[in-house]
Amino acid sequence: MQTRHIALIAGLLVAIAGAGGTLWWLYRAKPAPPAPYAEAPAAAPEAPPASAPVADVGPKHPIEPLAAASAVQPLPALDQADGVVQAALAELIGRQGVMAFLNVDGFVRRAVVTIDNLARPHAAPRLWPVQPSPGRLQRVVAGEAELIAPDNARRYEPFVALVASVEPSRAAALYRRLYPLFQQAYAELGYPRGHFNDRLVEVVDHLLAAPEPTLPPAVRLTEVKGEVPSTRPWVRYEFVDQTLEALSSGQKIMVRIGTTNERRLKAWLTGFRQAIVSSR
Repeated sequence: MQTRHIALIAGLLVAIAGAGGTLWWLYRAKPAPPAPYAEAPAAAPEAPPASAPVADVGPKHPIEPLAAASAVQPLPALDQADGVVQAALAELIGRQGVMAFLNVDGFVRRAVVTIDNLARPHAAPRLWPVQPSPGRLQRVVAGEAELIAPDNARRYEPFVALVASVEPSRAAALYRRLYPLFQQAYAELGYPRGHFNDRLVEVVDHLLAAPEPTLPPAVRLTEVKGEVPSTRPWVRYEFVDQTLEALSSGQKIMVRIGTTNERRLKAWLTGFRQAIVSSR
């Protein structure tokens, strides 16, 4: 678990929803141009045998794009959509919020691949739609253990506050407006018969189930094996508790940002989930 972070799980959802991106800053690497195909899911759906085609299964959580908005100003193709998406995000969270927290280059593809990976062991930071947070992981020594310091949560408070300031229903409305772009990116990722909104709801539920430790978790430097030593060992920490270390990338983020921030994000995600499930 690296110290570059994305307090944005809710933001990743605010973002992907058309709003700011929660899933999230846990890492401090500079994002590179998106390459979703290189980060396809670990177990992409296999093509069915030609003699036994698989019927397209309807969505569990159908969502309809906003017809009125599409009729007045049709969405551009995904490869040409960055300008429209950036303008939509600026309208939702403000231009300063976009510039401070998001990476809008290839935002839709970044959001889709990151959302999909939040429920998996690893979400590649170079593909995240958010900017790295300042500073390093704050720790305190307790006996022979190192704990995440209570003050560490302050690093994530500005973004969490931004997410909480966005009305979930407004984020959901923008998400519906841009939904064809997210669905296209999801199909490109390796799910031609999948429905992105179903995956989004599934990931939100997964994040809402993240544990809320009553005590600051203990951490330790991740051992880097090999002949070439790490030049920045301080950016890689892991939980000492193996139950926490076994969590998905998204749930680790939820734990890492502190209980207060985690609960605020969960409250926002609950409202957002309700809006995208009941929007039809």
